[in-house]
Amino acid sequence: MTIYKAPLDDMRFALYDVLGAEAILGSLGGGQAHTRDLIDAVLDEAARFNEQVLAPLNASGDEEGCHYDKATATVTTPKGFKEAYRQYVDGGWAGLTAPEVHGGQALPHAVGALTKEMIDSANLAWGIYPLLSQGAVDALEHHGDAWQQEVFLKPLVEGRWTGSMCLTEPQAGSDLGLLKTRAEPNGDGSYRVSGTKIFISAGEHDFAENIVHLVLARLPDAPAGSRGISMLAVPKFRVGKDGAMGERNTLAAGAIEHKMGIRGSATCVMNFDGAEGWLIGPAHKGLQAMFTMMNAARLAVGIQGLAISERALQNSLNYARERVQMRALTGPAYPDKPADPLVVHPDVRRMLLTQQAFVEGGRVLAVYGALQSDIEARAADESSRTQAGELLSFLIPIVKGMLTEWSVESTKEALQIYGGHGYIVENGVEQFVRDARITTLYEGTTQIQALDLIGRKILQLKGAGLKHFLAEVGAFCKQHAQDAGLATFVGPLSQAAKAWGELTQSLVARASENPEEIGAAAVDYLYFSGYVALAWAWARSVAAAEGSSRPAAFKQAKRDVATFYFARILPRAQLHRQAIEAGVATLPAIA
Repeated sequence: MTIYKAPLDDMRFALYDVLGAEAILGSLGGGQAHTRDLIDAVLDEAARFNEQVLAPLNASGDEEGCHYDKATATVTTPKGFKEAYRQYVDGGWAGLTAPEVHGGQALPHAVGALTKEMIDSANLAWGIYPLLSQGAVDALEHHGDAWQQEVFLKPLVEGRWTGSMCLTEPQAGSDLGLLKTRAEPNGDGSYRVSGTKIFISAGEHDFAENIVHLVLARLPDAPAGSRGISMLAVPKFRVGKDGAMGERNTLAAGAIEHKMGIRGSATCVMNFDGAEGWLIGPAHKGLQAMFTMMNAARLAVGIQGLAISERALQNSLNYARERVQMRALTGPAYPDKPADPLVVHPDVRRMLLTQQAFVEGGRVLAVYGALQSDIEARAADESSRTQAGELLSFLIPIVKGMLTEWSVESTKEALQIYGGHGYIVENGVEQFVRDARITTLYEGTTQIQALDLIGRKILQLKGAGLKHFLAEVGAFCKQHAQDAGLATFVGPLSQAAKAWGELTQSLVARASENPEEIGAAAVDYLYFSGYVALAWAWARSVAAAEGSSRPAAFKQAKRDVATFYFARILPRAQLHRQAIEAGVATLPAIA
C-alpha cells in the first residue's frame, strides 16, 4: 500500500506566496467572494476526500480493472469507484468551477487545478471520469445553443450525467481530417450519427444515469479534410429539447481496452448506429468546439503528470528514509543501525531532488496557467483578458508536454530508488510508472504538443504568448537584479531567456526556407522551453520564500532544490539547443 498526503503547505505556497493569487483573484469579477478562508477550506476538504476516499482505491482499482459485459454492452467499474463518485457528487465537487447560472460554484480555475492535482495523485484512473465531464461542460458552455446549455449543462455540472470526447477512429488518430463518422439530418434539427470511435475514456460506465458523448462527424455536404468536421452531442439516452430523457440511444460500447496502466478507467470502443445527436455550433466548425475542450483537457493532463509525480516522490522519499543499505561513503552515518538509510547516498539524493524539482516547480507552472484562465474569464478590461488568453494558449503545450514527460522521468527515478522492490506489484510504485506513461500520449502526444507550440503558437500566432512570458521573466530579473541573494538564479535565468528568444528567431528563419525544420526541431524546442520556464518558476519560488515569514528550514529547502535545478537540470536546455541547431539535415530519409 502506497501513501498519499495532500501537499497543502506547498500548494498554498505556490498559490499565495509565489503567484500572489489572493490579490489577483480578488481583483477579478466576482473575486470578492473568493477569500483566502474560503479557498483554504475548500483545499482542506479536498485533501480529506482524496486521502480518505480515493487514495485507498488506487491499487485495488488497478488490480481489478473494469469489467465489460458483452451481452449488455455495459461496463462495471472497480469496487468502490461508483460509491466514491456518489460522495464526490454529494460533496459538490463536480461543479466546483462551473458558472453559477448552470448550477456550479464558480470557484477559480486555480483552485480547481489544485483540487484536481489531489484527485489525480490519489487515484489517476478514477479522476479521468470527471475530467471528461468537464470537457463536455467547456464545449457546451462556449459553443452550445441556449436550449442545449439549459438541457445538458445542469445535469453535467451536478454530476448526474457525465461526458465523453469521441474523436479518435481506427484510421484517424491525430489526423482528424481522416475521420469517417457520418451525421445525417433527420429533418427536425437532430441528426443520425453512425461510425466507430476508439480509445474513448469514460465512454461507458456505471457512475451516472446518462452520458453525453461529444462526437466529431461529417455532415453530407462536408468539405474534405479537417474543414469538414462538425461536433454533435449524442447522449446515451435520448434527450429532447424539453430536457426529458427518453429511450436508449442506438449507441453502445463494443469493447474496452486492456491497458498498460490506468486500468480502473474504462477506455472504450464506441459504436454509433444512427444514434440521435444534436449539432453543437455551426456546421463544419467542430474543430473550434473541440479545441475549446481539448485545451482545457491538455492543461488538466499536465496536472495529471504533476500529480503522479507528487505521489511517486512521497513514496520514494519515505522509502529512502526508512530502507537501510550499505554505509555512507564518509563512514557510518547511523552507527546504531546495521546500515545507513538510502537517503545518505549522493545518487539517491540526486534522484529525489530531480523529482522534487519537477514537482514543486511544475506546480507553480500549472497553477500559473490556471490563473491565466481565471484572468481571461473574469478580468474587467479587455486587454488583460486578451493577454491572459494568449499567455495561456502558449503555456498549454509546455504544461501538458513537459509535466507529463517529467512524470515519466520522476516515476522512473522513484522505481530506481526502490530497486528490485519497486518492480514488485505489492509495493505499488510500479503502478505509478505504468499510469504516468499514458499522460504523454492522450490529448495529443508530446510531438503533437511540440508542433502546436512551434507551429501554431510561435509561427501562426507570431509568438504572442512567448513575448508575454519573456516580458514576465524580464520584469522579474530586473526587479531582483541587485539582490545578491538571488544572483545565482537571476543571472542564468536572464541568459536563458535571452537564448530562448534568439533560438526562436533563428528557428523561424530556418523554417521559412525549409518547413521540415519545424518537425525536426519541435520536440527539442518544447524541452528547451520547458526547462527555461521551470527555471523561472524556481527563481520566483526562492524569491517568494525569502520574502515570506516561513521557517528558515523551508526557505533553505527551496534554495537547495533551486540550486540543484540550476546546476544539474537547466543545462539540459543547451543540449536541446544544439540538437535544434543541427537541423533537419541530420535526419536522413529512411527507406
